[in-house]
Amino acid sequence: MLHSDFAAHAAIAQPSTSIHGGPRYLTDYSPGHRPWDVHRAQAQGVEGIYLETQFDGLAWRIKGCSGHLGFAWAADPATGESRLKLRAAQFCRVRHCPVCQWRRSLMWQARFLQALPSIEQAYPSARWVFLTLTVRNVPVQKLRQSLREINRAWNRLRLRPEFARNVLGWIRTTEVTRGRDGSAHPHVHCLLMVRPSYFSSKYYVKQSRWADVWRECARLDYQPIVDIRTVKPKPGAVGGEVPLRQAVAETLKYSVKPEDMMHGEWLLELTRQVHRLRFISSGGVLKNVLREAEETEQDLLLADEPSKAKDDEKPDLFFDWRQKIKRYVKR
Repeated sequence: MLHSDFAAHAAIAQPSTSIHGGPRYLTDYSPGHRPWDVHRAQAQGVEGIYLETQFDGLAWRIKGCSGHLGFAWAADPATGESRLKLRAAQFCRVRHCPVCQWRRSLMWQARFLQALPSIEQAYPSARWVFLTLTVRNVPVQKLRQSLREINRAWNRLRLRPEFARNVLGWIRTTEVTRGRDGSAHPHVHCLLMVRPSYFSSKYYVKQSRWADVWRECARLDYQPIVDIRTVKPKPGAVGGEVPLRQAVAETLKYSVKPEDMMHGEWLLELTRQVHRLRFISSGGVLKNVLREAEETEQDLLLADEPSKAKDDEKPDLFFDWRQKIKRYVKR
């Protein structure tokens, strides 16, 4: 359905009601789609913060984001069960829109998992580790400077033998959380694809050594908190891909927690500080596996299923956002 047709349909459609006389919600049809209500309500909050500020234009873009959703019933390829799939929507693509941030995360996860079989075929003995690098909190007004220093430190880290001789490819994302005192806590999540020799006594890098190397690369006068974990199934667990999916989801999650965005002055300053900064990158044999520079409205529409929609999956169920009750209601 074309955007113009979709908007016209939205303008004339009337909300339907249940047999009890009340509205019928998206979650009545599919409880698993509750995140739409959650993220759209958060987006409404961000819109209110941006309104009548220097970011008023962003507020109006968010206001028009995902207000009308069209779904089709389609068979789940894994189970064969019929479920709702998104087939029509308009997105604002504002960086700090909680809806678009969520859809963007799903898009990247889907792209990685789609590429995974060919990666594993090319490097069957490779292993995965999840690395988190931190620095101390900084005033949010100094966030941009801190992020630039982190980027320079990352480039130094990549040249260190602990990294260069072990890592085949990497995906790196930056996350910023809000401190209780209103400060900003920038940190880096990395999914590293490593050579099998990494786990030998000769090349293995302990957590304490990672912390030392990061302190040196970041030129810190204190010992930073660094976490390094092997991505592997828990004892007795079934399905080796599940831990990797979890590591991918943790790496490619939101860059800013939606609940942190609800702090008005903090969000406004954060938006100023991170303008035009990149929060995701990849390298080595994983370079461009996410195609992070590519993003269209269609990509966000099919975020959790990278293959294109089938012609017979036209939207036949439509839901509209209701600001007062903060729910999607069926027409």
